Amino acid sequence: MIYKTQRIAKEYFAAALVLLGFQVLFGIVLGAKYVWDYDPLLGQLPFNVVRAIHLNLLVVWILLGFMGGTYYLVPEEAKTEIWSAKLARFQLVLFLAIAVAAVAGYILRWSWGMPFLEQPEVLKLAIVVVALIFFLNVLMTIMKTKNWTTTQGVLLGGIVLIAVLFLFGIPFMRNLSTQYFWWWWVIHLWVEGAWELVAASIMAFLLMRLTGVDRKVIEKWLYVEVGLVLLSGIAGTGHHYYWIGTPKYWLLVGGVFSALEPVPILFMVIDTLRDVRERKQEITNRTTLVWAVGCAVMHFIGAGVWGFAHTLPAINKWTHGTQITASHGHFAFFGAYVMLNLTMISFVLPNLSKPDSSKRQMKQTPFVLMVSFMTLMALAFAIAGIVQTYMQRVLGMDYLVTQGYMKLWYAVLWVSSWGFAIGVAAYIVDYFSFGRRRLPEAGA
Repeated sequence: MIYKTQRIAKEYFAAALVLLGFQVLFGIVLGAKYVWDYDPLLGQLPFNVVRAIHLNLLVVWILLGFMGGTYYLVPEEAKTEIWSAKLARFQLVLFLAIAVAAVAGYILRWSWGMPFLEQPEVLKLAIVVVALIFFLNVLMTIMKTKNWTTTQGVLLGGIVLIAVLFLFGIPFMRNLSTQYFWWWWVIHLWVEGAWELVAASIMAFLLMRLTGVDRKVIEKWLYVEVGLVLLSGIAGTGHHYYWIGTPKYWLLVGGVFSALEPVPILFMVIDTLRDVRERKQEITNRTTLVWAVGCAVMHFIGAGVWGFAHTLPAINKWTHGTQITASHGHFAFFGAYVMLNLTMISFVLPNLSKPDSSKRQMKQTPFVLMVSFMTLMALAFAIAGIVQTYMQRVLGMDYLVTQGYMKLWYAVLWVSSWGFAIGVAAYIVDYFSFGRRRLPEAGA
């Protein structure tokens, strides 16, 4: 480790993993509500409240992971210390305080109401402050040096979009269709626009540091990613617009373009592996390489293949809003962003631990558990969604009657969620115990 302020990343990662644990816990509670007829938490924690907590914890811990990864990445790319370590730590405390206030608010029924953006206006404004602090600190760090790189530029662009796009989710509008039009600018363009740029930058940095591949090999794919985000990310929003009364062509445009966004990251990894094979480069931290390759593949399958199959107009008009949507959401978020954060953490942790840990690595068992059980969860959601689509949308059966025929797949989903939770727990334990015990040289 060269720069002392890179240690801030470890604080962000620790907070992110704790929130990941709580997110999975609330996910298991959600699964139980699907499986069991009797719900002892119905009065205190009804389904909509638990769902809001589960989803918002996901967003917060992923953003914390992005922030931690950025605070590790930028000093190395800019070759200087972070502009203000105190500001970075204040940003972390403020964001965590907002998260706690939001969760407490959901439980106490203090909510704005819109799905995924349930935070009251005052908390939304505080989130904007966090985003601006983050942008300022990263920008001022980069401005301290003349060492501008494409990786930094794309990352900074993603951070700007995170702050700007969130503004469209703050105003309250009387017309519901207008509200949802701008709502998608946050829900879709955050995830398939701003976040994609941040993810591509972090993956580029990881591959360069992990494999020693030439920067030109990696960064050419960043230009492709920027182009696709500007084209497919914006146009892909259309597969949501159709459902708020806009013309039919939006469903076709959105369905086709949404599948293209993960392509550059997948080819970035493939190109890197080809270069490593030709150079016969030995990778020391194979656990991180496994996570990186798995991230690219799962990102492509979950967001690309799964999303494309789901958003084709002839299919989407039947499946929109069913459990098939949940299948795509779980698969895509896990592959695109959850795995990316866990990849970055597995790379950074040995470098931020005790000196004798620098050549060691985290275990690969959590990877196997999480990928295996998330795949089962996505498949269970998908099959339940197919049953739901046919019985409810095609045959016209009542919603609650249809739910009874889906119980088997809800049970598979719930059991799989426990397996996934074990994988998450193993990763968290490995993180907090790393450096305090002897670890094997190879991932196990």
